[in-house]
Amino acid sequence: MKRIIVTVSNDLVTDQRVDKVCMTLFNAGFDVLLIGRKLPKYKLISRIYKTERISLFFNKGFLFYAEFNIRLFFVLLFLKKDLLLSNDLDTLLPNYLISKLQRKKIVYDSHELFSEIPELVERPFVNKCWTFLEKWILPNLKNSYTVCQSIADYYNEKYQTNFKTILNLPTKKSVLKGKLPFKTDSKKIILYQGAINIGRGLELMIDTMLFLPNHLLVIIGNGDIYEDLQKQVVGNNKVENIFFLGKMLPSELHQLTPLADLGISIEEDLGLNYRFALPNKIFDYIQAEVPILVSDLPEMRNVVLKHKVGEIVSDRNPEMLAKQILNLVGKDFSSALKIAKQELIWEHQEEKLIDIFTNCK
Repeated sequence: MKRIIVTVSNDLVTDQRVDKVCMTLFNAGFDVLLIGRKLPKYKLISRIYKTERISLFFNKGFLFYAEFNIRLFFVLLFLKKDLLLSNDLDTLLPNYLISKLQRKKIVYDSHELFSEIPELVERPFVNKCWTFLEKWILPNLKNSYTVCQSIADYYNEKYQTNFKTILNLPTKKSVLKGKLPFKTDSKKIILYQGAINIGRGLELMIDTMLFLPNHLLVIIGNGDIYEDLQKQVVGNNKVENIFFLGKMLPSELHQLTPLADLGISIEEDLGLNYRFALPNKIFDYIQAEVPILVSDLPEMRNVVLKHKVGEIVSDRNPEMLAKQILNLVGKDFSSALKIAKQELIWEHQEEKLIDIFTNCK
């Protein structure tokens, strides 16, 4: 039984992609150990594969990344392994060094176009550091995959790599409806779930709610601008129809998503990372049989056009967007959603994933 050590820089709790990968590999007969970080207020997790979390002195910024990578290097150095799976650029350096030092095969999973995320684009020096790491290591990797074809094409052209695509689809689920912690009064529910960061279109959506008094906006997740958005809501005097539910476990979210009448993913075009984005939430909405409204960006647009499960934003003016939403929630996408949810599932990605690891170069 080959042992795979999987590494991430998060606390393991809500990373659904990594959990699905680990489950698939475990069920395929690999001995899986997943390593992440331990936050000060951590939650216990129970998985059928092994997990380990590294305690750190620093939890953000340069010192966090430096400490985590150094500690991870020494953890990996003394653990038994046959394969290394690095998730995203912030875990790649120690994995790559260990693979060279101990002659172990390495696989790289890029969840996004890391060096192009807005938080780095606005910090030139930090961006140069991560870009240097990309230029140094990626051309030397033989086993790499990412979340969509646009990112794979970008890396393959820029670094002459051979990135494959493993879509971040949800596992096949039945629709389970829970209850929202507030009264809806039969109003239509617009749902956003995911990271609460710049460029997600949430500021636009809050302004749009001024023109949708008979609708509710539910925001589930956490991130850098969470408090700023709450202040914007108070400033707009629309507290009554916008609700922030914070970060939730996947099991909790699974029961709330089907309650929505519309799921939104209206990211802004803030550089290549957003332009090529194919957010997990799009597929979670589809699996819950909720129609979607997405930005006019290539990967999201392709899903809507191919599967006909919603619409593409036609105008980012709040009043015009509200008119589109009013029209959209009155349409019936149920037949298309039932077909799409059978196609867009993780089980259809597993064979490709297992092939990468069983034929690792």
